[in-house]
Amino acid sequence: MSKKPIKKYLILGVLFFLPVVFLLMLYPSTNNYNILDVVKEEVLDITNLSSVNNSDIQLKDHITVLGFLGSDPESRIVEASNLKELIYNKFKGFKKFQIVMLVTLDSQDRTSRLIQELNKYSEHKYWHFVYASDKDINKLFNSLRTSLQLDTNLATNSVFVIDKELNQRGRLDDRSKKELEKEARIYPLTAYNCSEVSIIKNKLAAEDMRVLLEEYRKSGRNKVDSSNRRAKDLNPDKENTEN
Repeated sequence: MSKKPIKKYLILGVLFFLPVVFLLMLYPSTNNYNILDVVKEEVLDITNLSSVNNSDIQLKDHITVLGFLGSDPESRIVEASNLKELIYNKFKGFKKFQIVMLVTLDSQDRTSRLIQELNKYSEHKYWHFVYASDKDINKLFNSLRTSLQLDTNLATNSVFVIDKELNQRGRLDDRSKKELEKEARIYPLTAYNCSEVSIIKNKLAAEDMRVLLEEYRKSGRNKVDSSNRRAKDLNPDKENTEN
């Protein structure tokens, strides 16, 4: 047999097996993806709050960015705008994604003005404002895992990520590469400060929300098994440095 046919078959063999090898190399990376940590289970749903009449809005079966704007939502226009530009506009097309903001029962006028500001250029169909009593707002906030506290207006600059099973998501270990190299003490990220653009843009938008949505897309199931990365691994004394 001449060298020419051998060369021909060799090239054909390489062209046939190269894609197969590539797929085999790609397979583990597409099936062993990381998931966003569960930092707290059994977050209270809005439907469990006695003062809430928004029966069509619930956290269960949704991927929710949850916030607390309290009695003066209008004063949080900067934080709301950051959330709109960096989170809502980016993820509003994903199925079951929503933003839910808790406001007090006496804040209708101030909430309406904030909504008008947000809706200047387009309607925010998946952004909900839920009116609740002071007691119920505190009740829902206290079901979250965080070292933060609501201010005197029952508000906070930070938002929380809740998955479809009412698990609070975040990071059990939020150390930077430099901190890891220095073996710094482990600390979590359970809330995302909307007044800090770098946190919302680089951590929540670019990484954590993307990972959570990809997790649901790839798993093909509603229940997520993350038993090896539960909130019990987070010691309370490690929460004093969270955002």
